[in-house]
Amino acid sequence: MITINGKAAFGGIVIGKIKEFSKEKNVVRRTKITDAKAEYTRFENARETAIEQLAGLYEKAVKEVGETNAAIFEVHQMMLEDDDYLDSVKNMIETQMVNAEFAVATTGDNFASIFSEMDDEYMKERAADVKDISERVIRILSGVEDSDGLSSDEEDAFIVVADDLAPSETIQLDRSKVLAFVTRKGSTNSHTAILARTMNIPALVCTPLDKDVDGRIAVVDGNSGKIILDPEEETIVSYEKLLKEERERKELLLRLKGQKTVTKSGKEIKLYANIGGVKDVAAVLQNDAAGIGLFRSEFLYLQSDTYPTENEQFNAYKTVAEMMAGKKVIIRTLDIGADKQIDYFNLDKEENPALGYRAVRICLDRPEIFKTQLRALYRASAYGNIAIMIPMIASLWEVRKAKELAETVKEELKAEGIAYGEVEFGIMIETPAAVMLADELAKEVDFFSIGTNDLTQYTLAIDRQNEKLDVFYDAHHPAVLRMIQMVIDSAHRAGIWAGICGELGADTTMTETFVQMGIDELSVSPAMVLPVRNKILGVE
Repeated sequence: MITINGKAAFGGIVIGKIKEFSKEKNVVRRTKITDAKAEYTRFENARETAIEQLAGLYEKAVKEVGETNAAIFEVHQMMLEDDDYLDSVKNMIETQMVNAEFAVATTGDNFASIFSEMDDEYMKERAADVKDISERVIRILSGVEDSDGLSSDEEDAFIVVADDLAPSETIQLDRSKVLAFVTRKGSTNSHTAILARTMNIPALVCTPLDKDVDGRIAVVDGNSGKIILDPEEETIVSYEKLLKEERERKELLLRLKGQKTVTKSGKEIKLYANIGGVKDVAAVLQNDAAGIGLFRSEFLYLQSDTYPTENEQFNAYKTVAEMMAGKKVIIRTLDIGADKQIDYFNLDKEENPALGYRAVRICLDRPEIFKTQLRALYRASAYGNIAIMIPMIASLWEVRKAKELAETVKEELKAEGIAYGEVEFGIMIETPAAVMLADELAKEVDFFSIGTNDLTQYTLAIDRQNEKLDVFYDAHHPAVLRMIQMVIDSAHRAGIWAGICGELGADTTMTETFVQMGIDELSVSPAMVLPVRNKILGVE
């Protein structure tokens, strides 16, 4: 029996046989050609086929993991239309008179090398993406069928082990045949890890497994981040007991649907869900959330080739408001910059993007963009219970300026005879500056929502995208918890409510602490609504 530690990408326990996912290496040889025009046409045809395949993967991913998580396949399509990438392939074919396979492979390696050496963690992850699209084009050029590599005559499901899995490979897994997946590389913030969480597949990354694991029995413990090879009978019995307890917990949680989220002493906590787009609302309703505490509106921009129009945004917000049928829908205004870059915004490269030109700073600097979104939000508020939340606040003047623009928009709509509803106006508390000014900020708004991801990052001076710093990133740090308490106290002194919409809100080991602190609302991923409710019901 051998225990090997990795990093947990998604929790859960499974017992089963390992199946090694071995990608067929595209052996690319350099070949001299005589007709560069014909060779580039061959590349163009392969590229168009690749784009069609990616469009199909996008549609499949939308159905299985939602529009937000499917967006990576749209990114891959855009990468195959990038002028620099295309120019590199064309230049190599024409100047070196080499075959398209070699030109694509070399271009992919060169671009991946450039991305991997960048300081920004988001851009580093693009290295894997450019390799993925290049491999796809090479397979098409070589006449190799696009396969998930997991065809098996076995009826039982298995544990997938691989060096790494690209998002396209992950989404093509036959979920009925997959118990869990374990990769030797990757990070907990990679697209594949995010997809695993959405697909509810237990997953480990960065797991130093040998190559001789195919066919061996293993236990994957996604809760503690380890895989046990060739477990002894006693270990299997122990884990089977845990699995039984887990199934019983799930059955218990199903019985909680429809119940109010109330502590034993009678305090009701508003338990909301986080979403990235319209299609995520189904999961919100399925998991019985009382509302939406964080609608990440930036995904409307990330999924578009240009600035989404007022009507495009209005239709998205209106649809969500109508689907939620009067339940609260809190929409975060545009939050791009840092790890969320959009080409058409033409943002300058920054040394410290997490501390740079992002979120409310862009909105106040480019009021025409902000006003378009505000008009869409207020128009949609006539169709449901919408609240507006401004991210990355650090100063009092930022809130007042945002409110001033909101009032201007309301006056314009009124003058145009366009209806709008009553809209709560709140801010996210995710900078230490906002915490220290919370007493003053609370007088200006209707609610606070604490973004614990960034609050932890800025409080501890740790880049949360940097996997090397995982051991130092501590969302339970006493400084972070004290700040949360300060924010709640400031909110209550001013007579407004305070909630948490960051990842920490779903940490059930902290639920009782948050209730004792006086938290009014928790917004979590849809899948965590019932587990958190169960925890709150047991709190005094």
